[in-house]
Amino acid sequence: MRNSWRTRDGVTSCCFLKPIINGVGNSYVEAETRNRERMDVVIGYRGEQFIIEMKIWRGNAYHERGEEQLAAYLDYFHLKKGYMLSFNFNKNKEIGVKEIVLGDRVLVEAVV
Repeated sequence: MRNSWRTRDGVTSCCFLKPIINGVGNSYVEAETRNRERMDVVIGYRGEQFIIEMKIWRGNAYHERGEEQLAAYLDYFHLKKGYMLSFNFNKNKEIGVKEIVLGDRVLVEAVV
């Protein structure tokens, strides 16, 4: 039950992405790594791989764990850039896109 929102949102996101990647790439929802961890969305497009982690905002500590989780996926696949989509339902949220530098990796985060 814990991941049910991710699957629904992931499937919706992949349906939105399908016309964009249109035969040039693939998208996978909850793709599994060899060490049995599950990434939310992985997109392969024109020979590049893009990892997208989706989170519901549950405070700073949870958010930082999501960033660390994404950074670990990037390390696993030897990638330097990853993407995080945060769903924040707070009234006073700060929406937008920003880049977070973690060592030699860049996380692009969108808050909606």
